[in-house]
Amino acid sequence: MGQKTHPYGLRVGITEPHKSRWYAPKALYGELLVEDFKIRKFIDDRLNRKPPYAAVADVDIERTREELKVIIKSARPGLVIGPKGAEVERITEELQYMTGRKVSISIMEIKNPDLNARLAAEGVGEQLRKRVAFRRAVKMKCEQVMAAGAKGVWIVVSGRLGGAEMSRVLKVRLGSLPLSTLQAEIDYGTAESIMSYGVIGIKCWIFKGLYERQQETGVPEAVGTRIKSRGRR
Repeated sequence: MGQKTHPYGLRVGITEPHKSRWYAPKALYGELLVEDFKIRKFIDDRLNRKPPYAAVADVDIERTREELKVIIKSARPGLVIGPKGAEVERITEELQYMTGRKVSISIMEIKNPDLNARLAAEGVGEQLRKRVAFRRAVKMKCEQVMAAGAKGVWIVVSGRLGGAEMSRVLKVRLGSLPLSTLQAEIDYGTAESIMSYGVIGIKCWIFKGLYERQQETGVPEAVGTRIKSRGRR
């Protein structure tokens, strides 16, 4: 039996923040959790699956008593905003109608899309849909990620690769990838490529280096320096 953990879930509350930041009593919690899921699915369908293809990697949700704040992280923020803010206004209206709450949307730009695991996985999926050879697509994406400054990358694609009768798995790994080290900043993302002969799943792990210990000292520590561990007593 596999002993795998989700790289982000393992680090939540230790080195990574929660993606939904709100508090609710027991009676309301389930309803708000389902609402969060629907908001994320709506934004993904609206901005990633059809034009304007805004390369949205993540959606953070914050709630207060009065307001629901949606933070969209995109590599192409101009396409999310639209001409004179028309697109973002339309999305706000639709979310308000869907949730029945006052909604405000803020957009964060992803400076380096090649270092985002979700966008890297989506990029491989797009290449597969264009009928690029799967080995070439995965190898090229790994090299792009390493060239962008990553310390390590691992991409796994599985399904009926190349239209073969039997599904199989291709794994390409470059650099180091300390998955069990909590101090390591590892980004993880998945994507699906829907082909005429079936669905191909893509997983991507990107190791960006060690977290900086700014909170402790107030001085950022160089990424990649070793954290002193406590010896055995």
